[in-house]
Amino acid sequence: MSSQDWLSQGTLVLASNNKGKIAEFEKLFAELNLPVEVVAQGKLNIEDAIEDGLSFVENAIIKARHASRISGKPAIADDSGICVPVLGGAPGIYSARYAGEHGDDAANNTKLLSDLKPLRKDGEAIEAMFVCVLALVQHVDDPLPQIFQGIWKGEVLEQARGENGFGYDPLFWLPELNISSAEMSKEDKNKISHRGQAMKLFKQSIAQ
Repeated sequence: MSSQDWLSQGTLVLASNNKGKIAEFEKLFAELNLPVEVVAQGKLNIEDAIEDGLSFVENAIIKARHASRISGKPAIADDSGICVPVLGGAPGIYSARYAGEHGDDAANNTKLLSDLKPLRKDGEAIEAMFVCVLALVQHVDDPLPQIFQGIWKGEVLEQARGENGFGYDPLFWLPELNISSAEMSKEDKNKISHRGQAMKLFKQSIAQ
């Protein structure tokens, strides 16, 4: 079986019900001009998988297999989040539910700021990185999922800035650009973000 057999399947399921992610992926996939229709799993009435892995890679594969099992189609899943080294890598894989409730961006941002407050030192930046792992499975039992990883380095602000994006974007500071991720346009963000980087690797794999 070729690693690109999924391109002849007609449909690729995007294993996500996160509106922010889906919006970004729709733009990224549109730029790729793939010969398949990319369908978000919610349109197929597929609920979120139980993410019980201990890494971004494990959870991405779990989500992709879950969507493929129910749809009978090839599937691609993203597992992503923000890692802060001074917190031992937290929130990490728990980024979406850091404050307890899945997808509560405001509460998650508030908890991250609260956890970092006692660790801040005058004049010292708190480093962070956004991580995205994409996992592509041809079918539910695919023994060789394709993995594409992107890492976007920045810092954590002391308070939110910007109205764009979702998740931790308002707290993610890019010192070389002097803006937060939430102050970027979708187009500019997709060029350099963790998700954009992973998608570039995905695109390269198709061209091979």
